[in-house]
Amino acid sequence: MLLMSGSANRPLAEEIARQLDTELCRVTSRRFADGELFVKIDENVRGRDVYIIQSTNPPAENLIELLLLMDAARRASAARITAVIPYFGYARQDRKDQPRVAISAKLMANMVSVAGADRVLAMDFHQHQLQGFFDLPVDHLYAAPVFVQHYRQKKLEDVVVVAPDVGSAKMARGFAKRLNGTLAIIDKRRSGPNQAEALHVVGDVAGKNCIIPDDMIDTGGTMAEAVHALKRLGAGDVYICATHALLSGPAVERLAAAPVTEVAVTNTIDLPPERHFPALKVLSIAGLLAKAIGYTHSDQSVSALFD
Repeated sequence: MLLMSGSANRPLAEEIARQLDTELCRVTSRRFADGELFVKIDENVRGRDVYIIQSTNPPAENLIELLLLMDAARRASAARITAVIPYFGYARQDRKDQPRVAISAKLMANMVSVAGADRVLAMDFHQHQLQGFFDLPVDHLYAAPVFVQHYRQKKLEDVVVVAPDVGSAKMARGFAKRLNGTLAIIDKRRSGPNQAEALHVVGDVAGKNCIIPDDMIDTGGTMAEAVHALKRLGAGDVYICATHALLSGPAVERLAAAPVTEVAVTNTIDLPPERHFPALKVLSIAGLLAKAIGYTHSDQSVSALFD
């Protein structure tokens, strides 16, 4: 096995390496004067089982760096290349729902395949059908076990898991089942990109501990609106959990001002200190990814990690 990391989330890669009791492969990464990326693998990879850990959140250079590392490993005769993508960017554009728009999720999948990946290991795609966009094997992991364990340790009573929109109802139902809670759904309307309005809440939330799960928090508008809607209906403590913390634009200000008890996210994206706020709790998914990498390397089933 050979673990390699891009620059998007080096701390997560180092934690995964510690879990696997190994070290990250030495890589040289620098830029030319015009900003063009140059990468070089500084160790022998011939015949090795290579795992390249890199999230593809903006800027786009993170995706380019992943592609360059895969191409370098392929041309250096690696036996197998697995792209470990904790956060897969450009995944929200997964269908042609307007005239003359790109399906960027498929394009990104094609680029990963062409660059030399033999397998993809990813965490919480924006839509599950993205697995079918890749013409190679995909192991799609979920952060739900990490969140469920976190909330079980809190020993919360009268739990209601609130889906932030109708599309999240299936995920919320899974959380409710594992936490012995009930289910509620928020009727949400989008007036434009990154703009959402909570209209109605279907379900009883008065006096209950509410957990709102989602796959990502971008500008925080959906979550802030959901928290305010629940509080207006007499909800008790409100908890938010999301796998990917993009926290773009006014997200930190919105969430810090919202009456939320805790915002739990994972470290799929490396958040700078200035994007942290008092209610934020960052949980690590390094153990989950390390187990998946270990099972894949030894050709064992990873399905146990889905429970």
